[in-house]
Amino acid sequence: MDLKTAEAHVRDLQNLLNQYSYEYHVLDKPSIPDAEYDTLLRELIELEEKFPEMVTPDSPTQRVGGTILEMFEKVEHTSPMLSLGNAFNEADLRDFDRKVRQAVGDNFSYVCELKIDGLAVSLRYEDGIFVRGATRGDGTVGEDITANLRTIKSIPIRLREPMTLEVRGEAFMPKKSFEALNNAKLERDEEPFANPRNAAAGSLRQLDTRIAASRNLDIFLYGIGDAGNTNAASHSEGLDLLDRLGFKTNKERKKCANIEEVLEYVEGWVEKRPNLPYDIDGIVIKVDSYEQQEQLGRTAKSPRWAIAFKFPAEEVVTKLKNIELSVGRTGVVTPTAILEPVKVAGTTVQRASLHNEDLIREKDIKIGDQVVVKKAGDIIPEVVNVLAELRTGEEVDFHMPTHCPECESELVRLEDEVALRCINPKCPAQIREGLIHFVSRNAMNIEGLGEKVISQLFRENLIVDVADIYKLSFEQLIALERMGEKSVNNLLRAIEASKNNSLERLLFGLGIRHVGEKAARILSQDFQTIHSLQEASREQLTAINEIGEKMADSVVTFFEMEEVNELIRELEARGVNLTYKGPKPVNIEQSDSFFAGKTVVLTGKLEQLTRNEAKEKIEALGANVAGSVSKKTDLVVAGEEAGSKLTKAEQLGIEVWDEARLVEELNK
Repeated sequence: MDLKTAEAHVRDLQNLLNQYSYEYHVLDKPSIPDAEYDTLLRELIELEEKFPEMVTPDSPTQRVGGTILEMFEKVEHTSPMLSLGNAFNEADLRDFDRKVRQAVGDNFSYVCELKIDGLAVSLRYEDGIFVRGATRGDGTVGEDITANLRTIKSIPIRLREPMTLEVRGEAFMPKKSFEALNNAKLERDEEPFANPRNAAAGSLRQLDTRIAASRNLDIFLYGIGDAGNTNAASHSEGLDLLDRLGFKTNKERKKCANIEEVLEYVEGWVEKRPNLPYDIDGIVIKVDSYEQQEQLGRTAKSPRWAIAFKFPAEEVVTKLKNIELSVGRTGVVTPTAILEPVKVAGTTVQRASLHNEDLIREKDIKIGDQVVVKKAGDIIPEVVNVLAELRTGEEVDFHMPTHCPECESELVRLEDEVALRCINPKCPAQIREGLIHFVSRNAMNIEGLGEKVISQLFRENLIVDVADIYKLSFEQLIALERMGEKSVNNLLRAIEASKNNSLERLLFGLGIRHVGEKAARILSQDFQTIHSLQEASREQLTAINEIGEKMADSVVTFFEMEEVNELIRELEARGVNLTYKGPKPVNIEQSDSFFAGKTVVLTGKLEQLTRNEAKEKIEALGANVAGSVSKKTDLVVAGEEAGSKLTKAEQLGIEVWDEARLVEELNK
């Protein structure tokens, strides 16, 4: 076979196999037997091995896995993947409906969809070719899992039209795949997955793509990231477009004219959900019109035009075997119920929160009781009540200890607090939890230094305080279990990089009581260096807007401790930055910045700045960065592929800048 003939045959096979895959995995209407498909796929594999230059990103051979990834790169979504507010009963849904009516009137409709219990992902297509897939992450930045998503056969790797867009969906593991996976794990004496959602998430976060390929995952697409560059005017039209492009959407969706039809749909699926071949944990209700969605806008975390109805919590009865105590970062001693393992809402539960001693007394909980346990969705399981009538007389009263279970220091109950607290600053449990907090994403953000590694280092006495992190050597780390040379080098680089963090990250990481991320930033902006903050009086602190007396007392008390001052000296000696590197807060009345006091909306893809960088810089100059365009918007910054927000800004006559103009203004 000559090159030209081979190339034509490869293209024909690729097109044919992609069509067969679409019929089988999306339409559920296979047109050829599996054996024939496998024969054609083997022929294509052989041809592509012989002519590797003919392998294309949209070839069916790229689905089979085999790549070993080094790590997951971070990916910024072109528009945020927002989480949804929750409704738990009819009253919540009617309240949501009332708020929608107040904003847009009575002329609107809803779309109801099954809420698939899986992993939210974003898929990017350019000219119809699948180029990137990412996890939701924090809603703005996720992890690139393209190679693993390619192994899901219901994800088209080439669309039926050459469009450029980003779509959102829920990857999941069907019940049949979950059962097969867990049976195989049990045969190998491995721990089975607790539920299909965990199994799907674990599969897509494997560095070996062959594992993801073997798990038989599936996906339903539920929306378009920014529908502005499509002709769709509503969510239902957007879903129809996804169908035409070759995506797999959930056909159980329904357009509802009013809240009564929504409630009828919800009630029907409460009964029918066990019969589905996949898990659902609720119903998503969305206002259909995109224009009305824009009008309703969103909060910082959730859209006002959508809500998730969570199915009623499942309650089961099991035995409370024991009560264990744990000591948190702030010294609070928390009791946890240890239960006979029981299935609740699709998850095997062995532990449940008891919160504090007062709750145990109020519910008259004894060790050995038969208890009712409740769990709804992702909510931590809790003990609802005791079945006292089933007591045998062998049950044992529980009493909170007088001394810390970790360090034996006397526990105290601070004024106006329910919790018992260990106030020994050298308590091992508090130190370990504090170390975990210090390296976390929102604090010093030391990638690779997670909870397990911190616990291991602490157990081996390699770290006893946060300054010790900056003393770790290659020799110490390489000797640890499951730490290879590459991992160690990556970790040491991450530790070194964290030394350059701005002061607010360090301040938050130190875990000063009552000082969260926002307060850490405010204090850093005002005092500029940690040494200035160490010398601050209560009066100086409370003079700052948003710093109250309780927080001021906590900061002063923290820096009065000699061990804290010694820790600061050690960190400084190790080269950790102790100064604020960010922009100073803006006095809007005195500022001559163009942005001071203005409301700005960012839309489209930015090239020179990430969305977060742009937001931080603009807000540092005194502006409010909003998520939707309204009459109150002063400026819209439009990057590439800007959609409906740009259109609305032009309709309202709002000033529009491109990214170059924004960067120019920021650099003045």
